Amino acid sequence: MHVDVGNALAEAATPGVPEDALERLDDRVRDAHERIVAGMTAGEFGYAALNLPKTADADAIERAAEPFADSETLLNVGIGGSALGAATLVDALDSELDAYFLDNVDPEHVTALLDDVDLSETAVHVVSRSGTTAETLANFLVVREAMADAGVDWTERTVVTTGPEGNLRDLADEHDLPALDAPEGVPGRFSALSTVGLPAAALAGHDVDELLAGAREGRAALTGSLFDCPAYAYGATAYALDVRGAGVNAMMPYAESLETFAEWFAQLWAESLGKDGLGQTPARALGATDQHSQLQLYRAGPRDKLVTLVRARERDDRGIPDADLDGLDYLAGASLGELLDAEFEATEASLAESGVPNVRVELPRLDERSLGRLLYDMEAACILAGELYGVETFTQPAVEWGKEAARGLLSGERGLPEKTELVVE
Repeated sequence: MHVDVGNALAEAATPGVPEDALERLDDRVRDAHERIVAGMTAGEFGYAALNLPKTADADAIERAAEPFADSETLLNVGIGGSALGAATLVDALDSELDAYFLDNVDPEHVTALLDDVDLSETAVHVVSRSGTTAETLANFLVVREAMADAGVDWTERTVVTTGPEGNLRDLADEHDLPALDAPEGVPGRFSALSTVGLPAAALAGHDVDELLAGAREGRAALTGSLFDCPAYAYGATAYALDVRGAGVNAMMPYAESLETFAEWFAQLWAESLGKDGLGQTPARALGATDQHSQLQLYRAGPRDKLVTLVRARERDDRGIPDADLDGLDYLAGASLGELLDAEFEATEASLAESGVPNVRVELPRLDERSLGRLLYDMEAACILAGELYGVETFTQPAVEWGKEAARGLLSGERGLPEKTELVVE
């Protein structure tokens, strides 16, 4: 992976990072790297995620997916980290499989989806480490009922990923379902390259070994200097910009298939770093689409943003047909890919010209190996940033509060604090 932070330096941007400040920060990066390596070596909670390229069992994942190889549709039932990683892997690469991710409990959406798919040709992957996640179990019970109503044996269409005990584990044991073990010590948002995310990729026909090979490249590239490690260069630069006022990080991939990646990144960055009044707020954008919606704000609005531009250097292309249309002579002989590249470079130059810090992230090509490297490096960047902030990167206490409150409301055992109202009708 190639990371260019030149447009985030102080001589190019406001806020910007003086190059000598990055050099001073590199001492802290070295110390943080030593802590990260120690955590990896010990398999500590959270740090164990960076060992997945070596510990994930591709063969076991392929075996679990094999009975469903003839499926036309995938329903991945999970929420948050149990869905976004899988969705990113499936959406980023071409596949004939129709994949849907039941990560919300909107009744109209769930009903419409189940009415629309052929459940007899559908594989269901249910993901919950605890086996008690309310949204996941609720959706799975609805899917199971819909299959029964359609005359489909749900036990022949279901694979689960879960922990060693809990409702899902009991269900898998009772009905002899294919069951994968959720990785030990890996928070959900760091679990894309594991039994949580990779089964969806396998069912979509993607090469799991190549995804992990890309992640192994990222692991091998971890070193004690941000000037030698793309992942650390990104994490350290984002942190340094945040403490200088760039509290928003707009992730803007220039590939339609990476739109879900921006969603995955938003959870990773927000849930990991938003602690103790600290953390950079992720925003999601899509190039070139959002040049016509959000770029106005990025370029001319408050100077509180880092824009991260992501693209693949090589891609399949399609020519633009010649047409005798006024004002479009510049398109003659061009392709959609050339136009997208021009939009990317013009956006980067536009931001730089107005002094908005931006970072370029480039992949050789959008394939399994590069995608595995991208996800791994962003996870490593996030963990490095967490070390620099001094926060508990791998916890999410604010999320847990909301979960407990929702359960209490449904059970009648807990109410909510009194709400202040000012109603306008």
